[in-house]
Amino acid sequence: MIALNHTIDKTCRQFLESYFAKFPNHYLQVQADCVLKLLRERQIPMPGKPGSWAGGIVYALVNLGKRPCGVPGLLNKDLEKFFDASMGAIYKRTEKIRVLYFSMLTNDLLESSGL
Repeated sequence: MIALNHTIDKTCRQFLESYFAKFPNHYLQVQADCVLKLLRERQIPMPGKPGSWAGGIVYALVNLGKRPCGVPGLLNKDLEKFFDASMGAIYKRTEKIRVLYFSMLTNDLLESSGL
């Protein structure tokens, strides 16, 4: 499982680098790198195409804390093409990323509050 994640992680990173080369956003790129690192550290299974994970990371982060409304500057069909993944797969990965992100925030809050 870890070897599979390593391959997906590397390809996912390449997708993200390409995305941020075309659509620069330093803050979002740092967050995306953190999410990818968190997936790797927690050894969360990453089945499916790496592009769906990269797309899910971007989609989740740009819509964090609000009702999902897509990625600014891209139509869904363009997002699918860019990440070589269907929107259905991207949505599935987005949900996993959101759960992971909010569980991380909850854990950080609990640790900092001493509970």
